[in-house]
Amino acid sequence: MRKKMISAIVLMVCLSLIISVAAGCSSGSNESTTVADPKTINFTDSAGRQVEVPAQITKIIPSGSMAQIALFALAPDMLVGVSNEWNPDAEQYLDTKYYDLPVLGQFFGKGDLNLEEIAKADPQVIIDVGESKSSIVEDMDGITEQVGIPTVHIEATTETTGDAYRMLGELLGREKEAEVLAKYCEDIYSRTQDIMKKVGGDGKVDLLYCTGGDGLNVIAKGSFHAEILDLVSNNVAVIEDISSKGTGNPVDMEQIVLWDPDVIIFAPDSIYSSVAEDKAWQKLTAIKNGNYYEVPMGPYNWMGFPPSVNRYMGMIWIAQLLYPDKAQYDLYEEAAKYYELFYHSKLTEIQYKALVANSILKAEQ
Repeated sequence: MRKKMISAIVLMVCLSLIISVAAGCSSGSNESTTVADPKTINFTDSAGRQVEVPAQITKIIPSGSMAQIALFALAPDMLVGVSNEWNPDAEQYLDTKYYDLPVLGQFFGKGDLNLEEIAKADPQVIIDVGESKSSIVEDMDGITEQVGIPTVHIEATTETTGDAYRMLGELLGREKEAEVLAKYCEDIYSRTQDIMKKVGGDGKVDLLYCTGGDGLNVIAKGSFHAEILDLVSNNVAVIEDISSKGTGNPVDMEQIVLWDPDVIIFAPDSIYSSVAEDKAWQKLTAIKNGNYYEVPMGPYNWMGFPPSVNRYMGMIWIAQLLYPDKAQYDLYEEAAKYYELFYHSKLTEIQYKALVANSILKAEQ
């Protein structure tokens, strides 16, 4: 009897050992056959293209200046190069490591692409942000073919920038940060629309936006670059053949005198500082009454040159400038928030006053 019990115990122990070994082998077998996370995924961009991109993206470059501004807000640490050299004024707002990023050139427009620098930067993905033109599929495929780097297009207009940031967040694994930027853009656009409802169509200011060194270029009503101007004012620059350039349409002084707007906005580096003493400009009501202002600049033109997410700061600024009783912004507070979100910069009050010296502060005098 005792021998039978011992035999039974030995048998049970052996069975336990066999089960344990089998379980261990099974576990080891599972580990060796588990499918690893994919190294690439297919991402559907705004042009409907299926683009194979790395599953974990850490190195990106913009296709041009519009993308550069939008991407800098969301993922400055992922940028391994920029399309355009920063304006010298930008240095005071940007971290040195971002200000000193290599300049790679633009894939469109200037034709200043530096393929050697792109190869050195070794980006994983090129990102294009902006309008979805009719040729966008061919344009994106052309870039990919040219440099051998996956290229993604994200559509962004003033109304859809929120969705653009959400798509960028999905692509770059920055969903939480992207949602903050998306909501900000949507809130500012919505608030601007609400302000203009209070102003009403009849309350809109007759306005002209002049660019160029002599001020004789204007941003025409209905142009892409006039989107914010047309929202917040009665843009008097009605022109038949509208230019798509950021410098606008060339006109002569005779035409500007005929328009004779209530307010004139001058682009940075324009003729703003000398119009008060210029006999030709003195004929205009806006100049006589001192109702002319200069767009704040730093790191970018607040009114959108290039027309990217900087236009949201422009919406706040121009609404407060033209309709202070309706807008009721604390502009320094708003600017500080914007600079923190989009430029990762702590805007000082001294910097703010320098930015708005020829606009808001002048209007308050």
